[in-house]
Amino acid sequence: MMLRFLLVVVMLISCTDTYKMVKGDEYTLESVRASLIRQEDTIVFNVIERARFPLNSPTYDQHYASIPNFSGSLFDFILNQTEDIQAKMGRYINPEENSYEENLPVSLVPHYNFSQFLHPTAASVNINKSIRKVYFHEMLPLFVTSKDDGNYAQTATSDLSLLQAISRRIHYGKFVAEAKFKESPHDYEPLIRAKDKKSLMKLLTVKSVEDIVVKRVEKKAMVFGQKVSLDHDVKGKYKVDPAIVSRLYLDWIIPLTKDVEVEYLLRRLD
Repeated sequence: MMLRFLLVVVMLISCTDTYKMVKGDEYTLESVRASLIRQEDTIVFNVIERARFPLNSPTYDQHYASIPNFSGSLFDFILNQTEDIQAKMGRYINPEENSYEENLPVSLVPHYNFSQFLHPTAASVNINKSIRKVYFHEMLPLFVTSKDDGNYAQTATSDLSLLQAISRRIHYGKFVAEAKFKESPHDYEPLIRAKDKKSLMKLLTVKSVEDIVVKRVEKKAMVFGQKVSLDHDVKGKYKVDPAIVSRLYLDWIIPLTKDVEVEYLLRRLD
């Protein structure tokens, strides 16, 4: 019962921003970018929170935890149980959300009439398997130590919160792509019909905007993660190196978002 209670708490915390969704006719490139800026706060805070713990490798060892009727690691179990509850509570009815787990139960709550802003094929674009792989093998080692402090459950829930925030941001590329498509369909339609991924990527990319994003998240990491003390000056000391946070965006989050944009556009005329 206690584990179930904790998972419900995690679900409620994770869903804090899930249903703050504007109506279809209010989606513009400007409003989509404003949402992405707000999501930066969530990601930066969650990176700082995850950095509280070392790697704690037993969290991901399927031989460490012996859970009845479940095959997988402690992280796998918490992911499975949390998204199961969230699905029942209606989280994945929202087109802004994409689950890591497959074959989740249907929602037990009444369906909200969410916007039909996206093309119906949007649901088929889900790169969470790639996000999970990149997160554990490339991103996470950059900002945690290789030590072990025994806080495996806390580590797993922190990982999950960050992974879901990153997934939401990356898959928001569908909304970016749709907003850009609606602004100039004549530019996109020939490339979509030609299945020209390279040219679509070039058309979608605005380097000046990407540079601003990278600089902004670094500044946020400096502000949110600065160590504060009344006893002595701690200026310039951070809980997470701000340069690492900017690198997460530069090397993975922005490129993966653009991958989602391209994959969405390739289905846009179906």
